[in-house]
Amino acid sequence: MNDFNRNVEDASARVSKTVAEAAERIEKEIPELIRYLNDEVVPAVRQHSTKALRTAAQKMAELADYMERHHPTPPK
Repeated sequence: MNDFNRNVEDASARVSKTVAEAAERIEKEIPELIRYLNDEVVPAVRQHSTKALRTAAQKMAELADYMERHHPTPPK
């Protein structure tokens, strides 16, 4: 039983060490991730969102033109 307890303690210590190392690395990487998001991802999303809005506006204008041509409003 002592061997089992020792094995469990050793395994627990290895897991704890691995988790601590991973947490330390994550803490070091977080500022770089935030910088990447702010410098690369956010501007790209804004650019593509603006383009998508302009495309949608153009398509809606085309739809309005189509509707006016094919379904004229009756005079009042």
